[in-house]
Amino acid sequence: MRIKNPFSTTAGIILAGALIGVAAILLQQLGNPANMGICVACFERDIAGGLGLHRAAIVQYLRPEIAGLVLGACLMALLSGEFKPRGGSSPLVRFLLGMIAAIGALVFLGCPWRAVLRLAGGDGNALFGMAGLIVGIGIGTLFFKRGYTLGRSSAQNPVSGWILPALMLGLLGLSLVFPQIQGQQQSGPVFYSTSGPGSMHAPFLASLVIAMLIGAVAQRSRFCTMGAFRDLILFRYSHLFLGLLSMLLAALIANLFVGGFHPGFAGQPVAHTDGLWNFLGMTTAGLAFALAGGCPGRQLFMAGEGDSDAAIFVLGMLVGAATAHNLGTASSGAGIGVYGAQATLIGLAICLVIGFMYSRKSA
Repeated sequence: MRIKNPFSTTAGIILAGALIGVAAILLQQLGNPANMGICVACFERDIAGGLGLHRAAIVQYLRPEIAGLVLGACLMALLSGEFKPRGGSSPLVRFLLGMIAAIGALVFLGCPWRAVLRLAGGDGNALFGMAGLIVGIGIGTLFFKRGYTLGRSSAQNPVSGWILPALMLGLLGLSLVFPQIQGQQQSGPVFYSTSGPGSMHAPFLASLVIAMLIGAVAQRSRFCTMGAFRDLILFRYSHLFLGLLSMLLAALIANLFVGGFHPGFAGQPVAHTDGLWNFLGMTTAGLAFALAGGCPGRQLFMAGEGDSDAAIFVLGMLVGAATAHNLGTASSGAGIGVYGAQATLIGLAICLVIGFMYSRKSA
């Protein structure tokens, strides 16, 4: 059964952005951390902690939002006839880009969606992160003009397209079989934060349902923060950018309505005030997103459509998030990690090498 797509128009993408912005603030009101209603990098970090891939006790929780985003997109792709298993386009490079993207984002402390939500909450530090994101994507557009490509993906066995949705169902199953026990950090093989951002979460079912709605809407609208700036820079095409702007304005209005707007730089939730590394962390992440072909959210939605290349990027981000905490590169409210600066610059250098090596004009 094929259904019409009301989100393909300009009005549709604006509505999609507004829905995502309001849904994120609703999740914050229901218990998610302030200025973190939806953050793919942060939530994948929490999932990595919940699986024991890192042992930072304050960021461990199997966030159902990530599964919801994938499964919502998957369901909508099935209904619209857009579930098409495909892949095979430089998978190891995509995995590495996912790792670098997560490491850079966790230096800033947020993915592009969280940068928008931090701005909507009044966090001035997000201005540096957003500027870095734009610069990183801008560098990516220079490679696009040089013919950058990771190669074409091709149709694959349907099993490959179902692997990541199945893994997401497995995560939901773990949460249900091994729920958090009050005051305990571990339930069977699953770890749970008892303090800090990981302990702050909306009710499980609400998180899942709201995220599935976001995933369905984003799949239909092709919502993508990286694509918004890429299209604006390369083609002066504002369609996706209007969706991003709508998300920001809707979240800002919702914050003003619920008293969640607190302008300033100091004392912002789960944020630090080091402007240089806020900027450079997101520059590295932005370039990685551009070279991989989508922001973290868009990668989840494409994975839900059966794109195993996007799924590999998602898994790379999961491993990168765990690595960031295990190797001391992730930031905290006190500032960047011990090796955050080195990891940011190394990641940026690797992205530049990938950009040059996969550009046709480099031959």
